[in-house]
Amino acid sequence: EMAAPSAPGPSQPREGLPALFIPRTAAEEQRVRLERLMRNPEKTVPIPEKLNEWAPRPPPEFVRDVMGSSAGAGSGEFHVYRHLRRREYQRQDFMDAMAEKQKLDEEFQKKLERNKMIAEEQTAKRRRKRQKLKEKKLQAKKNKLEQKKQEK
Repeated sequence: EMAAPSAPGPSQPREGLPALFIPRTAAEEQRVRLERLMRNPEKTVPIPEKLNEWAPRPPPEFVRDVMGSSAGAGSGEFHVYRHLRRREYQRQDFMDAMAEKQKLDEEFQKKLERNKMIAEEQTAKRRRKRQKLKEKKLQAKKNKLEQKKQEK
């Protein structure tokens, strides 16, 4: 006769804890997270700060081991040169990307301003049209009153 296992196995959920649930979609994952948060409403929720964008290390102020132009550089010098070159290319790519981003931001702001101006012009045009109609109605009303006075 086999004795019953004292600890529940991985297939048996423990008392009070739900069975392991693997979310298959983003909505399910969100639901699981919300349920976990709502189990203890008094507990504070950690809100992560916005991470700063990656920026390359600035070039050194003073370079100690400048590679000479004489022949006979050691076999390790190539790797030093390679790393320096890679870092410089990375820095240049970063600067190009930042310039492109700034240009796109400026274009977007100009586009927003242009759209705002167009919308304001349309609004003003419609306002003038409404005023015109209002004045026409008032004038027609005055004319009608004048005609009634002349008839009497």
